[in-house]
Amino acid sequence: MQFISRQRYFLYIFLLIFPLAGCQRVQSYNQRPPALPQDPLVQVYFNHSESSEYQEAYRQQTRLGDDLEKQIVDAITHAKSTVDVAVQELRLPRVAQALVDRQKAGVKVRIVLENIYSRPWSSLTSAEVGKLDKREQERYQEFRQFIDINQDNQLSPAEINQRDALMILQNAKIPWIDDQADGSAGSSLMHHKFVIVDNRTVIITSANFTLSDTSGDFTNSSSLGNANNLLQIDSPELASLFTEEFNIMWGDGPGGQPDSQFGLQKPMRLPKQIALGNTQITVQFSPTSPTQPWSNSSNGLIGKTLDSATKSINMALFVFSEQRLADILEKRHQQNVEIRALIEPQFAYRPYSELLDMMGVALSNKCKYEVDNHPWSNPITTVGVPVLPKGDLLHHKFAVIDSQTVITGSHNWSNAANSGNDETLVVIESPIVAAHYVREFGRLYTKVKPGLPSGIQEKIKLEQTRCPQIKTSSSTELQAIKKVNTAVLNHL
Repeated sequence: MQFISRQRYFLYIFLLIFPLAGCQRVQSYNQRPPALPQDPLVQVYFNHSESSEYQEAYRQQTRLGDDLEKQIVDAITHAKSTVDVAVQELRLPRVAQALVDRQKAGVKVRIVLENIYSRPWSSLTSAEVGKLDKREQERYQEFRQFIDINQDNQLSPAEINQRDALMILQNAKIPWIDDQADGSAGSSLMHHKFVIVDNRTVIITSANFTLSDTSGDFTNSSSLGNANNLLQIDSPELASLFTEEFNIMWGDGPGGQPDSQFGLQKPMRLPKQIALGNTQITVQFSPTSPTQPWSNSSNGLIGKTLDSATKSINMALFVFSEQRLADILEKRHQQNVEIRALIEPQFAYRPYSELLDMMGVALSNKCKYEVDNHPWSNPITTVGVPVLPKGDLLHHKFAVIDSQTVITGSHNWSNAANSGNDETLVVIESPIVAAHYVREFGRLYTKVKPGLPSGIQEKIKLEQTRCPQIKTSSSTELQAIKKVNTAVLNHL
């Protein structure tokens, strides 16, 4: 009894001294959902997860979510022989330093980047900075504040060597190439985001290796980073498939023979499937030439997987502009499959967005509809955009089918990703893995903004009067689209 009374006494004193801190911490833990079981060979992480918490390395704040940078760093740190990294953009200094440390320990390190992002930010001249577009100039200014540790508005060599990731790699002479190596014309984008360690561990993520994609904008304390997911898979067989893709791009590395292949220069390869315990994993790498059957492409694999749905399809997508996938979804909807979709607000209401089709409306672009545009005759209301912290984007590229199968990777649901970019697409058949994505979708969907914003409704109405000669594939289709638009808008 004496021990219990002392416990209560000290708790009472603590709450008197730190009332807010104590209450906030208790509330945080009480409201946090329990962690889901993980497949021992296929681990799943989300930087917006509400079932975990971590201390950020750069902004020094505790926040909910999985530390995606730590997952990458930990995998690299355990490397004994090789580390291969293929990522569109690498700006995380802890990742860069982990690669340097492994190279010093005798580990072979190779990196492939997108050519737009293959130069250290700190090496840009003022004239080059002035030529950047508005978005990139904003990113550059954010970078300067991140590098300027002592906040004296000057970037010292010591600060650069501590926080400019590409400069850290360059100083250590770690070999890297981009998609214009060997005189290649490059792909539309080298958009991969994967790591292979010791020909066994594979990290596949939707996140670029940047602060804004993992933990949040450095100058915005409310930012949690663009919503992203990460898989860490233990499989030599899967690692072999990814190493094949990496080697095709790498050739013999920097300064060697002109044998690096990117984009459509890469050999055509069909999807490969492996069994990992009770889990089935199908992998496909983009791009696929438009001259090949669409069914052989990554979008074709997405379509085949969607078409297998019997109960539900939940999608969280950065971009959705592939018409054939929308048409497959409509067929599933007609077969009473429940369909819900969340699209990044920047792209949800563009004329090419299939979200509009699903809502049964069409938006012209300069008085022209897309060829084959097809608003659903029986639209749905379970589609919209998520509400995220200011500055954060929905950067996921995943869908969950029947709470059993997950589509994810770096691959956006677009023609550009399918026929132009270097991309990763994986389909994972596992209820254990799917449960994590079901929870993430549910978390996002609790703050959905469904339907059409009033501004888009007005724009559609105005275009119907301003564009009497709207062009599409046929006059019959034109009249059908106008009729559907009018019917839907009258019910909003």
